[in-house]
Amino acid sequence: MPRLPFDPDKMKSKAAPAEKAEDAPLSVSALAAKIEGALRTLPPKLRVVGEVSGFRDRTHWYFDLKDAGAVVNCVMFASAAKRAAYTPREGDEVVVSGQVDFYAKGGRVSLIVGSIQPVGAGRLDLAFRQLCEELKAKGWFDESRKKPLPVFPRKIGIVTSRTGAALQDIIDTARRRCPAVELMVFDVRVQGEGSAPEVASAIRLLGEKGPALGVEAIIVTRGGGSMEDLWAFNERAVAEAIVRCPLPVVAAIGHETDTTIAELVADLRCATPTQAAMRLIPDREALGRQLDSLARRMGSGVARHLQTERHRLVSASRHPVLSDPRSIIDLASERLDARARRASGAAATRLAIARRRLDALALRLERHRPGVRHAKIGARLEHLAQRLSAAAARRTRLDLRPIESRLRQAIRADLRDHRVRLEGLERELEAVGPASVLRRGYSFTRLADGAVVRSVGQATPGAQLRTTVSDGEFTSTISGDGSVPPPARRPDPAAPPPRRRSARRKRRDDPDQLDLFGRNG
Repeated sequence: MPRLPFDPDKMKSKAAPAEKAEDAPLSVSALAAKIEGALRTLPPKLRVVGEVSGFRDRTHWYFDLKDAGAVVNCVMFASAAKRAAYTPREGDEVVVSGQVDFYAKGGRVSLIVGSIQPVGAGRLDLAFRQLCEELKAKGWFDESRKKPLPVFPRKIGIVTSRTGAALQDIIDTARRRCPAVELMVFDVRVQGEGSAPEVASAIRLLGEKGPALGVEAIIVTRGGGSMEDLWAFNERAVAEAIVRCPLPVVAAIGHETDTTIAELVADLRCATPTQAAMRLIPDREALGRQLDSLARRMGSGVARHLQTERHRLVSASRHPVLSDPRSIIDLASERLDARARRASGAAATRLAIARRRLDALALRLERHRPGVRHAKIGARLEHLAQRLSAAAARRTRLDLRPIESRLRQAIRADLRDHRVRLEGLERELEAVGPASVLRRGYSFTRLADGAVVRSVGQATPGAQLRTTVSDGEFTSTISGDGSVPPPARRPDPAAPPPRRRSARRKRRDDPDQLDLFGRNG
């Protein structure tokens, strides 16, 4: 039995079975929310150990932390990277501390690193050397960058723990050397986690607010301890705060054999807190001795000055101005009389010079009076008029006859040249005129209506023609079938050319061989 044609209307859709609520598909956002919620169940701070791979420093630090079985993407933001005392390298084994974060838009799970430390013995020493090399390259250890200490500070800021022995050493030294110097203590933790940010914040705050409070220098100090105990003063944040501080900073960290980065970047490094206080706080006894010395020097200077002034006063009292004032007046009167005589003589001399100059000017004025000037100019004009009249008379007596003769000769020669040229033109015109052409045997033919015959095609059978010759004209009638005669035979190119020289001579001798314009060949 053949198959029936396909009819879509007869198709019956089968209802799909209802899906269970727990089997309904999730959206991507919903799945991302579940993943993020699951990650939140992890501890807020994790410590992970692994090998650094693909490290990239792009303001933020990006790297992978891997071991034999897995790889975790890590990000350490710039704020945390600046506080790090250690910069990881490819292949380093490190311990990182941070929290897991899920970036939903990128679908990436990353470990946000807050701190990083190398693993194994000597890790602090390695981090210390790396940071030293970096800061030295930046010039933070250069002596030219460091600020001078104040000679006599009125107030000193101290960044340390108020319970430490270092603070008591400084207070005792300050009380013994100079109680007038005021101390301002900024209590901070000097070891343990979080101590470095507190120390850096205290230094920054004293640098900003200290000048307004009268603080002129800062001491950063603590007692001795292990390298781990002193590590807060090897952090980058503390070193940067000391370098950026506008006030001079004196660092005394640990014992004399201990060396920290804070001491290397400070404006002055001291072995102990007591030495730091002694370098900043002046000694009261030394100041007293210095004052006594200055007082003795000042007394001696005043005595010498008084002795000098006394000698000057005695010398001045012996001067004639004070011992005999009348002699000074007489001397001044004599000088005044001498100057009066000199002034009178000078006035007479100046008057005589002025009088002579006035006479000379009067003479010059007389010479330049208008009447005299007019008389001189009139005489000169009369002389010039006479010279002009004589010159005009000489010019009017000039003989013009030779000029007239030359002019006549030039006119005659010019007329002869023009006459000869005119006659030649007349002969040439007569030679090319129609009458001359007809006299040489030429003629022209016209039709009955007066049109000139210029081609054979115009001469039709039975047409009346009028032919004009030199002595008149005659008429004729065209007979025949009007066929055109065959063209003249062209000369054979192989035949030798005729002797043109004899032909030219014949035409020159025969006047009937002239062309239409009266020229030979």
